[in-house]
Amino acid sequence: MRDLVLAEAAESERLRTMTPAIVAAMWSTGLMSALNPTAAGGVEPSFAEMIDTWIEMAWQDGSFGWVGIANMPSAFAAATYLPDAGFAEVFTAHDNRVTMGGQFFPNGQGVAVDGGYRLTGAWSFGSGTGHAQYIGAGFLPMVDGEIRWVAEGIPDMQVAVLPRDEVTFDDGWFVQGLKGTGSYDYAVDDVFVPHARTFALFTREPRRGSSPVTRMGMMPVTAAGHAAWALGVSKSMLDDVAALAATKYRMSDMAALATRQTFQKGLAHHVAAWRAARLLVLDTFAAAESAVAAGEELTPTLRADMRVAAVFATDTARGCAEWAHLVAGTSSIREGSRLERAFRDVYTGTQHAFISEKVAMDAAQVWLGIVDDHFGL
Repeated sequence: MRDLVLAEAAESERLRTMTPAIVAAMWSTGLMSALNPTAAGGVEPSFAEMIDTWIEMAWQDGSFGWVGIANMPSAFAAATYLPDAGFAEVFTAHDNRVTMGGQFFPNGQGVAVDGGYRLTGAWSFGSGTGHAQYIGAGFLPMVDGEIRWVAEGIPDMQVAVLPRDEVTFDDGWFVQGLKGTGSYDYAVDDVFVPHARTFALFTREPRRGSSPVTRMGMMPVTAAGHAAWALGVSKSMLDDVAALAATKYRMSDMAALATRQTFQKGLAHHVAAWRAARLLVLDTFAAAESAVAAGEELTPTLRADMRVAAVFATDTARGCAEWAHLVAGTSSIREGSRLERAFRDVYTGTQHAFISEKVAMDAAQVWLGIVDDHFGL
């Protein structure tokens, strides 16, 4: 898809959502449903396959990669964890051609009623909703006016799967980077959602699929996506700067950028850092995947390991992107160039709370034995 995505990138930014041509190609290549369990048209890839696919997508274009880590995991979760009746309604009835996006954080409240919930709420940054026919929306179930709890201090966080026509969108997606992701804000007001179209946000009990990943839940998949996305965008900048270096001359400098020793050392350092971050991510997620495949528990330590790897990869990628932007000089500020777009994208995507310093601190507390677990990891 490289040629198509490059040709369509500017139009995606103008539309502020992926172009129809890119979405169509995601379906024709099998990419859109690849993460799904086989019952929903997927191939149940390993973490290594997911990560390298997402790196490639983000290398092609930041918005394209971001849609990959939004639409694909959203459909994976719904296809894996929805009850049978909900799966039949959402996936089987549409021959598994289902694009899904949204925000799974519980910003809504679902009043428990006979057969389901009356859902009300508002969600921000619904990535990939510009072209999604189903929308995921996280919520807290309410029973007799009180939040429902699954354990002491842990609320019962659920995800509703809503047809697009039941959702009201606020197209306020005017942003610095990731402009082409269609990450609209949206809301629902007293919409009935049957139990069959809901699932627990932190469940690790698949109803479909046999891969270890399906028994690890949404958090590792989301972490792998964020890590891979940051690595992909930063790699595009490192590659583009390396290609530019042979013909790039800075004002008052008679030597090409490629011949400058400071550039050579910087390139070696940042490429090595990037490779190390990628290997950390692959090794960490593979270790957790292997443990689950062997029937072992997905321990708090393994979950902390994966989240820290994602944070580290993000921080490393941001540093690589900053270096590439600086050494490219004015070539990196030309509006519409890959370098300029990638720089805007990386500094937008790495603001996400999922890979913030708070996550690293929560994980370190598990490693140190200060707490037994942070359920959100």
